[in-house]
Amino acid sequence: MTSPHAHAGPDALPALLLALPAAGYLLTAARRRAAGRPWSRRREAAFLTGCALLALALGNALPFGEGDFRGHMLQHLLIGMLAPLALVLAAPLTLVLGALPPRRGRRLGRLLRSRTARLLAHPVTALLLTLGGLAALYCTPLYGLAAATPWIHHLVHAHFLLSGYLFAWAIAGPDPAPHRPSVPARLVVLGVAVAGHAALSQLMYAGVLVSLDVPAAQRRGGAELMYYGGDIAELLLALALLVTWRPRRPAPARAPLGGSAAG
Repeated sequence: MTSPHAHAGPDALPALLLALPAAGYLLTAARRRAAGRPWSRRREAAFLTGCALLALALGNALPFGEGDFRGHMLQHLLIGMLAPLALVLAAPLTLVLGALPPRRGRRLGRLLRSRTARLLAHPVTALLLTLGGLAALYCTPLYGLAAATPWIHHLVHAHFLLSGYLFAWAIAGPDPAPHRPSVPARLVVLGVAVAGHAALSQLMYAGVLVSLDVPAAQRRGGAELMYYGGDIAELLLALALLVTWRPRRPAPARAPLGGSAAG
């Protein structure tokens, strides 16, 4: 997929655009600390890392030539998997909720508890959006359309980012989510995602059931990036989930009333 950024201007443009949310995040965190409410520096670093990964993906610094399918796949890994995970770990929703006036915070809280939010925030929904988007892109003529049409190209990137963020939030996000399933259930969904990515990358490597008008060497290289890079991203997501897991301890058994029976 030829990147429109190769013709749109200097590499600094994506970085300048992403500097705005980064500055807003840092300013909000600083105001929170000034009010005597702590905020983790690690979360700040996570948000800056996510913005930096997006700037790298959207600029012209990737190690592949214009139109190289391997460059597109590296973009997908950065925009759709690694950057969203970093942004999710920054807990931006928690930061925003703490900065809003109480009335607006309650409105946002009600929105997060709505049926629509509950459906979108479910890990299975997020899984369908991510895997379904990949299948639609690579197994239909959509990839060719996106390569030839800039607005479709940008729409694909937006889908990568939003669906990737939604999936990372549904699986391991520290931000509040409505009726989040148990950790074992989320691990099962993550396992299905790993299997789905692996199956699609193997089909892509073999050139079976995919609609990609690219050189075979680039197709195979992109499939390898998807296979191994996706494994790394999903392993990081699993680690992010496990470090926040606090298994419930069973309640201690109560002694029978009246003490033990005499034998």
